[in-house]
Amino acid sequence: MIDFSALHALRAVAALGTLARAADELGYTSSAISQQIKRLERQIGTPVLAQAGRGVVLTPAGRAVVESAGEVFDALERCVEAARSADEGVPRGVVRLVGFSTAVRGLLAPALVELDRRYPDLTVHISEEDPDRALHSVYAGTADLALVHDADGVWVPAPPSVVRQPIHTDFGDVIMKRTHPLARRKTALTHADLARYPWVTSPAGTVCHQWFRRLFAETSAEVDVRHLVDDFSTQLALVEADDVLALVPRLARPLLGAGLVAVPLERAPAREVQAAWRRSADASPAIHAVLDVLHAASR
Repeated sequence: MIDFSALHALRAVAALGTLARAADELGYTSSAISQQIKRLERQIGTPVLAQAGRGVVLTPAGRAVVESAGEVFDALERCVEAARSADEGVPRGVVRLVGFSTAVRGLLAPALVELDRRYPDLTVHISEEDPDRALHSVYAGTADLALVHDADGVWVPAPPSVVRQPIHTDFGDVIMKRTHPLARRKTALTHADLARYPWVTSPAGTVCHQWFRRLFAETSAEVDVRHLVDDFSTQLALVEADDVLALVPRLARPLLGAGLVAVPLERAPAREVQAAWRRSADASPAIHAVLDVLHAASR
């Protein structure tokens, strides 16, 4: 019979490309992963990996094993979740949750108190991961639940075995000093209003930088970007010190000092936040307990 842990190791190597990355993902040493793969090859009777430069690739036999392994993992997980669900559907145990930092801060952290109150036998272990890595972790079975967002309106692809559900819509506001001329406006700010003043914004490649670029996509004005800073607390310090404007997502926004104010936009940029989990774990009372509390917290 094929060893389950060896099959899990091969699946991780196939997804990540090297023994070292698979070992890091699964919490083993590279030597332990190599031994598991060799044990699998003895059980199957043929090599499943071949060396390719500094990495490895699947042999045809290895590819066939990995392509069939999903059904094995799904069946085992359905078996476990059916047992848990039959046990009066009581959420208990550990949910391994991965997600991007602002969702952890703005959605999950506030929900933890309510989760503990409702489900004292349930524990959530949190790791910060970007959406593409988070979806891989769920697919590979190293996480149970992920919080992901779209990037500039485009979702990271997910395999059919992963279910996604909307959780929250996050909007961006402009942060400025209370004494700023735009802070006295009685109507929502337009792009033309904003183009007249200097800014601090997130570096290129971030969602917030994409939001910033879209703000001025329809104007020919040359916008004065004075500072490029990724940390939002630092952005707010620069808003106070240098009288610049900052575009900050509501989930990521630290507490504003008395001298700052958040002003809504006429067409506020937005990103959708979704939860993702394996279809084979859909009966899990623990996962649905976390989802229920997250939905309530996001209203």
